[in-house]
Amino acid sequence: MAWNFAAGPARLPDAVLARANAELFQRGADGACAIERPFTGPDFRALLEHARQRLSGLLDLPANYKIIFLAGGAMQQFSLLPMNLCAPGQTAAYANAGYWSVRAMQEASKQARTLEFVPPSSGVWDIPADCAYCHITPNETVDGSAYPFIPDTGAIPLAADCTSSFLTAPLAVEKFGFIYASAQKNIGPAGLTVAIIRDDLLERCPADLPAPFSYRRQAEGNSCVNTPPMFAIQMAAMVFDWIAEQGGLSAMAEAGQRKAAIVYGAIDRSDGFYQAPVPLLNRSPVNIRFHLVAPEQTEIFVTEAAAAGLHHLRGHAHFGGIRASLYNAMPEAGAMALASFMTDFARRYG
Repeated sequence: MAWNFAAGPARLPDAVLARANAELFQRGADGACAIERPFTGPDFRALLEHARQRLSGLLDLPANYKIIFLAGGAMQQFSLLPMNLCAPGQTAAYANAGYWSVRAMQEASKQARTLEFVPPSSGVWDIPADCAYCHITPNETVDGSAYPFIPDTGAIPLAADCTSSFLTAPLAVEKFGFIYASAQKNIGPAGLTVAIIRDDLLERCPADLPAPFSYRRQAEGNSCVNTPPMFAIQMAAMVFDWIAEQGGLSAMAEAGQRKAAIVYGAIDRSDGFYQAPVPLLNRSPVNIRFHLVAPEQTEIFVTEAAAAGLHHLRGHAHFGGIRASLYNAMPEAGAMALASFMTDFARRYG
């Protein structure tokens, strides 16, 4: 059995792939398969509404929030967020928790003034009252770290890049003003970003923004101001159905914690052969980063792991080492296969 531990684009559920093969690529009576039909037609609009309603149910979405399906990835939102929510001359606060939070701030700085700060250890953050929003990255894919709590930013809207942790556990949406998540971790194929925005923040969007880039226009246009990424949305809808069938976000969280415990257990029982650099409280349950105490053995580990069916384990270039991503679609058997290999590798080379 081969296992894909890539950080993204990541593994999709086997059941979703089978369903997609049966439903998306067969021509209907009109000569078109599902992803060829007009996005303005009733078939796709019904699918779009199903995806929205299914996601709303999974999140227990409050009534004063809108779901928008946008083309592109999370990096586009790094720029679109300040363009939509910052008034001229206004400052946006960015919590620096790692690689992607820094990238988000760097891109935002091209559109608005930014204030960088290190996340405090307490749950209440004192953000300057004149800030348009406070941005966080709750799970840092590259660093392998995660927030142990959702901060309270008071009257300042909290914005979050939830790309790698989205749908892996229940989410208190009401604590946020804006949430966005690129699809290629837990939602579906790359090319789609899901955005969730509180209604009052839509009023901030400048009238002169290009229509495809305006959160307000996209919300008003049912995510169809321009042709949406139809294939990615249809796959996402299938993933939402699959998550619901598994028991929802609580079930995803329980399964995720079991998988993470298996792999972290192999690290912690290795007598220092493997080293996890992230403090216990901040360990990510979905992106597990570790190093071999002898760095020269990293290449051997990656090569032998691939030969054993464990693929895409090489760490991000920023840190090196090893990274195993355990998103929703990774079965517990994959985590067990990795842990077993790690234990055997440490026995042979330790």
